[in-house]
Amino acid sequence: MSDTDNTPQLYAAREPIFPRRVKGRFRTLKWIIMGLTLGIYYITPWIRWDRGPNLPDQAVLVDLANRRFYFFMIEIWPHEFYFVAGLLIMAGLGLFLFTSALGRVWCGYTCPQTVWTDLFILVERWIEGDRNARIRLLRSPWSARKIRLRLTKWTVWLLIALATGGAWVFYFTDAPALLHDLLTGEAHPVAYMTIFILTATTFTFGGFMREQVCIYMCPWPRIQAAMMDEDTITIGYRWWRGEPRGKRRKGADVEGLGDCIDCNACVNVCPMGIDIRDGQQLECITCALCIDACDEVMDKIGKPRGLIDYLALSDEEAERAGKPVKPIWKHIFRPRTLFYTALWSAVGIALVVALFIRSPIDVRVSPVRNPLYVTLSDGSIRNTYDVRLRNMHGEDREFTFSITADVPLELSLEGEDDLTVLVPADSTKKQRVYVTAPRGSPAATAERTGFRLWIEDAESRERAYKDTTFSGKAD
Repeated sequence: MSDTDNTPQLYAAREPIFPRRVKGRFRTLKWIIMGLTLGIYYITPWIRWDRGPNLPDQAVLVDLANRRFYFFMIEIWPHEFYFVAGLLIMAGLGLFLFTSALGRVWCGYTCPQTVWTDLFILVERWIEGDRNARIRLLRSPWSARKIRLRLTKWTVWLLIALATGGAWVFYFTDAPALLHDLLTGEAHPVAYMTIFILTATTFTFGGFMREQVCIYMCPWPRIQAAMMDEDTITIGYRWWRGEPRGKRRKGADVEGLGDCIDCNACVNVCPMGIDIRDGQQLECITCALCIDACDEVMDKIGKPRGLIDYLALSDEEAERAGKPVKPIWKHIFRPRTLFYTALWSAVGIALVVALFIRSPIDVRVSPVRNPLYVTLSDGSIRNTYDVRLRNMHGEDREFTFSITADVPLELSLEGEDDLTVLVPADSTKKQRVYVTAPRGSPAATAERTGFRLWIEDAESRERAYKDTTFSGKAD
């Protein structure tokens, strides 16, 4: 490649960004959200929930060994994976909804990368100082002070990253027991490896790759454009009010200048290092810190707030003409957002209904077709079935088998004297079942005869059934 090649580069080497500290309503909101999300993440595995003597007492648990997902009073079994799929669909629709209404609010406030980056920047500011102090430290030669500050910062970052990786594995097994095993060196190697990988990625992404994760690794900046339109409320610069920009100096003629004094406060607080005055950009995560910074400057120079603010592009023409703009609720409640809301609500309602109407008894019937039937010594025909009976209660239950059919059929259970079996709590039992048709009966001579196998909980009297077929010795 020649030196004169002007081919655009797909990747730019990272230049360190040092956001300046800022105060304001959006910065306060971000602190609150960061505290809530981190608190939920770190504390949730330690919340206890009594489910009985035979079940784990961790409120939120992904039990891979037993293939269960527990969420407080809800227990999800492997055959109920549609609940997890439904939650993922709701998450996707929710992201579409909020992006179409308010832009990248997920990225700016609740994305894990944003939350942990905010925390890492807060630690960096505490140890090394605000923006100017950190820039001077970066440019200064290595010294004992610089080494001490960097090692202190990296150590705190590493502890946060270690707590992050450690908290994650606690969601997959009993947290107190795992913590004991981790500290005594008795935990499974997979646990140590998982913690190591998550610690390394959190330390690297939050400390050294911050905005690059959003720009190069995350696909959402490139998808968001399809979710937004001219009515989306997003962060923008009112250039018709701010331009032409210029410095305000004592004694200087400021007539003809806009409200923007070109102080670069909005640029200095941006964690992505962009200038919002250049318009909408892929890098912008709409964290709104530039709004707080600009409002602070407007207050100082006696100008109205809102030079940088949440606004809709469709309001630009009306604002420039000094005409009233549409109220915010009309921007938010429009056909696109109402459509996403309807889909999101429909999936949510379907999941709730499915959760409450699901039966605590689950039955799977598998006819044994090799051979199709067996002719007994008295001439009767017998079919064999494997029945998987799942007891979703927290205690042992007895279940009774029965059949209903239009023709005579007899039922028996392998290894049982009667038609009742005991299934342990929260487990599945495989039971072999025999169905026999007397010699010469319609079922014995027909190729296929349908019947219904019933299962009844001896305690609650709840019933479940499966329809299957009986194979006879057709002439």
